[in-house]
Amino acid sequence: MLTVDVAHTIAQEALASCKAAGSNVTVLVVDAMNAPKAMLRADGATASTAKVAEMKATATMLYNRPSGPAQPPPAGQAAPPATIPGTINAQGGVPIKFGEVTIGAVAVSGAPGGDKDAACASAGIAKVADKLK
Repeated sequence: MLTVDVAHTIAQEALASCKAAGSNVTVLVVDAMNAPKAMLRADGATASTAKVAEMKATATMLYNRPSGPAQPPPAGQAAPPATIPGTINAQGGVPIKFGEVTIGAVAVSGAPGGDKDAACASAGIAKVADKLK
């Protein structure tokens, strides 16, 4: 089970990671039922980042993999649009696993590129890695 304490630690570390890189983001942590456990929006992060983070978290939970295209598109080509309403085909959502079981997801939105959002999300999970074994 993803506890509130672990969810908050993930969110705080992901936010700090992006802030250190100069990005104002929103971080959303959801549980296995895709229900919010923690959300932080940095000062200066736009309101739209909250909705995009929600869509990334939903995509991550539905597909049980990081958000974004399953196969990266060729260089210079945009990712195809999402096929399920309420999701987005953009990087930045990362599953939270306890062993091999997905217990939630962390999604970040607002950095200049989904790869940077995903790096911040992964930093949040790395902070609690010892609690996810």
